[in-house]
Amino acid sequence: MTSQSLLAPERAVGRAGRADGPVSRTAARRTGWLIGAAALLLLAVLLSLAVGSRGISPLTVVDALLHGGHSEEAVVVRTLRMPRTVVGLAVGAALGLAGTVMQGITRNPLAEPGILGVSQGAAMAVVVAIAVFGVSSLEEYVWFAFAGAILAVVIVYTIAGRGRSGVSPVKLALAGAAFSALMASVTSAVLTTNAATLDQYRFWQVGALGGRSLEMAAQMLPFLIAGVLLVFAVARGMDALALGEDMASGLGQRVAVIRVLGALGATLLTGVAVAAAGPVAFAGLAAPHLARLLVGAAHRWVLCLSALLGSSLLLVADVMGRVLFPPEEVPAGAMTALIGVPALVLLVRGKRVVAG
Repeated sequence: MTSQSLLAPERAVGRAGRADGPVSRTAARRTGWLIGAAALLLLAVLLSLAVGSRGISPLTVVDALLHGGHSEEAVVVRTLRMPRTVVGLAVGAALGLAGTVMQGITRNPLAEPGILGVSQGAAMAVVVAIAVFGVSSLEEYVWFAFAGAILAVVIVYTIAGRGRSGVSPVKLALAGAAFSALMASVTSAVLTTNAATLDQYRFWQVGALGGRSLEMAAQMLPFLIAGVLLVFAVARGMDALALGEDMASGLGQRVAVIRVLGALGATLLTGVAVAAAGPVAFAGLAAPHLARLLVGAAHRWVLCLSALLGSSLLLVADVMGRVLFPPEEVPAGAMTALIGVPALVLLVRGKRVVAG
């Protein structure tokens, strides 16, 4: 046996070690960012439970959650702040995931959860519910808004799918923009001629977490789980799609299936988020870009981090809205823009905004 053959295994081990080193470091870095984001989310949850028109100490919050109690502070934590915090967690995560998927399947860095007309479809359904059916409770708004979101995506996909070339990212974006403009015009026409409808609609339209209940969170859960499963199922496909449609097809990926399943998952997530909290701006646009900046372009990591960052962003925005002009509250939907816009500006200035 020659000396070259004896050294071959050692060289192979050396090459494997050099290859595994950067991969291990990358995985460790990504895991570190996930842990950091989880810690940030835990802090945001604690702030959401403790901060408001009446400040409650963290120890009192923890005691109320673990041991109950009938003090006024314990009742406030359990019956008022806990439901809005749980809904905020679900809505923020749903928007972060949906934004990641929409940017991934359209390969458009400006794509956000409402690009397929979901938000405007939900808004139009709420207006119809109020003006035509006399709906007045938030629990009933949810179902109309969710149905409107689903119907909007079906219409947009039907429009974009016409023609020989079938569905494409450009056709989806154009069809979604056209449908959104149409629904916005119809919604405005109804609201400007019906003052009673406008009075009720504006409380949903601003995007807020106040007044939500744990029952609403329970209603959201099945759709949220289904959406999460769908978007993670196409994570690897979106990695391939980022290389281009031809390359993705060459790697054995079914591009049309990836887009349909991804869009369906994003629709479920966006529909349930908009139905529960109203239109919330920037959470679904900013969270994916921040996530890619931290963990790179691998969609499994981006999806996880986007969910954590989306929830943190929405809860922090909600807390800021409570303390900005006490005792009045600024809706979380307005505050997310104040937080999200500077973050996106910094990303743009650093030229780090990239497509999925």
